[in-house]
Amino acid sequence: MDDILNIVIVAALIWHAALLGVALWRVARGESAVDRLLGVELVSVLILCLLVLIALFTGQDLYMDVALIVAALSFIGTLALARYLADQRMF
Repeated sequence: MDDILNIVIVAALIWHAALLGVALWRVARGESAVDRLLGVELVSVLILCLLVLIALFTGQDLYMDVALIVAALSFIGTLALARYLADQRMF
């Protein structure tokens, strides 16, 4: 049973890495600033998913802590960028 779980986790890692490439392409080639903002948000969510999957695969809790930090920083960064796009000023 443990072998099947490892195969599924590796397949999910490959799938999320491919999706990360597509999201990075969207950030680079987005038509507007809002498209790029959504792409950056998607990249941060995919990185979060990759970190959780790596934590499950390796069994190390450090990756979960890093994933929590990435989630918090992503939330704050998204709020700051959205406010900048809405008001054209940062604070």
